[in-house]
Amino acid sequence: MADLTADLTDKTVAIIAVDFVEDAELTTPRDALREMGAAVQVFSPDGSPIQAAEGDTEPTRKIEVHGTFGDVDVDQIDALVVPGGTVNADKLRVDPTAQALVRQVAGAGKPLAVICHGPWLLVSAGLVEGRRLTSYPSLAPDIENAGGSWVDEAVVIDQNLITSRNPGDLDAFVGALADALSD
Repeated sequence: MADLTADLTDKTVAIIAVDFVEDAELTTPRDALREMGAAVQVFSPDGSPIQAAEGDTEPTRKIEVHGTFGDVDVDQIDALVVPGGTVNADKLRVDPTAQALVRQVAGAGKPLAVICHGPWLLVSAGLVEGRRLTSYPSLAPDIENAGGSWVDEAVVIDQNLITSRNPGDLDAFVGALADALSD
């Protein structure tokens, strides 16, 4: 688990996801950041609970949400988390509201933490050109074709962009996000 000593009591973090999000990639950051005192809210496209999964196809649990993607006010959050899961990421990358949201967060210079297949959304939103990031390895060609530099590391920080490869990197991912929120 990530170092839970950071005091994030004055921080607000939003997580966006759809059905078949990778369970650990949503719940681990959510729960760890809450333990550090952050207010963490989860949002879905229509405000309905999200069906989480393990390994893309094995349903795990329903995740309660706080509203819709359109309810996320970038001025009121300190960071945005985009978890992976192939199905989740494939749906997010074609969602115009999700694309606009990551563009707003990037433009505001706030931490944008994206893991596994989540960087597909960054590609669709036009946010990877000239950036160094990581993801699930199969996304490397997409990132490179969009002008980004893909590397195989547990966590990559490029300015406000924090990326990781898979659930095995969650400790590094959450730690990097906590550090960014502590600055």
